[in-house]
Formats: sequence, structure tokens, C-alpha cells
Amino acid sequence: MNTSAKVMPKVTAKTLLHPVHFLSLGFGSGLAPKAPGTFGTLAAVPLVLLLQGLPSWLYVLVALAAGLVGIVLCQRTAQHLGVHDHPAIVWDEIAGYLLALSFLPATWFNLLAAFVLFRWLDIRKPGPIGWCDKHLHGGMGIMLDDLLAGVASAAILHLGHAVANTML
Repeated sequence: MNTSAKVMPKVTAKTLLHPVHFLSLGFGSGLAPKAPGTFGTLAAVPLVLLLQGLPSWLYVLVALAAGLVGIVLCQRTAQHLGVHDHPAIVWDEIAGYLLALSFLPATWFNLLAAFVLFRWLDIRKPGPIGWCDKHLHGGMGIMLDDLLAGVASAAILHLGHAVANTML
């Protein structure tokens, strides 16, 4: 048994009563006992669908605002829980997934491809995504790796669409 492993404090439904924590915990999706980041990303799908009616520039502005607000939200919830990046904090996944679908229509293909790409990049943390995760702290440290994963996912999707369009 590994005695050096940290025991995460349990987050209860009562924590959701505070509006900041309600958002940071992804409307409760972060309380999933397994894969809270995946459930947090799933919680972003209805938001993407809701925002699809906006002009592209406004959609991206809302996604960026979610990221900026998330710095404060996640910092406050992390302080409340006493853990820098508690797994239940999933607002970073929500904001990152919103960015992953920037300038893209919410087709089933795009929703699924963005989901898979974003989750892979968020879990594997290649390059600058991993650097941010390891070296930045506070709300910025919680948010920036996921925002970069969202931007990278969007770039890969746009590149894939461009290649597919030139082949047709």
C-alpha cells in the first residue's frame, strides 16, 4: 500500500450550494466517482449547443470569458477544498471544450471529435500543456493547461477539415 499518496477530501453535494463551487464543480458533474474530468467535459456539450446560435466571434468571446472567469472560480474552490487541483474541479474542462469547438458547427462529428481530442490532450498533456500543468499554480495553473488543450483540439479539427475539403 502506498502511504505517501494524498487522500483527497470528499466533496459533498452541500458544496454545490455555493454558486462559485457549483460552477467550478461543473454543475455537479465533477462529483462523479470515476472520471470526473470526462463527466465535466460532457456537461459542456449542452452549453456548446446553447451557444451555437451566436456569431462565431461572440461564441469565442464567451469561451474565453469562461476561461478567464474560471481562473477565479477554480482558485476559490481549490482554496475551499484545500487541494490545488482537486479532481472534482471541472470548470477547466468545460471552458477548454468550449474552445475546442471554436469556429466549428456543432455537428455530431465535431462534438465527438472535439471530445476525444480534448480528453486525450487533457489526459496526456503533451508539450506546453504539460509544462503549464506542472509549473503554474493557483487558478491559472488549473485553467491554462485545459485552455491550451482546447485550442490545440480546435487547431487539429480545423486542419483535419481543411485537409478533408482539399481531398473532396
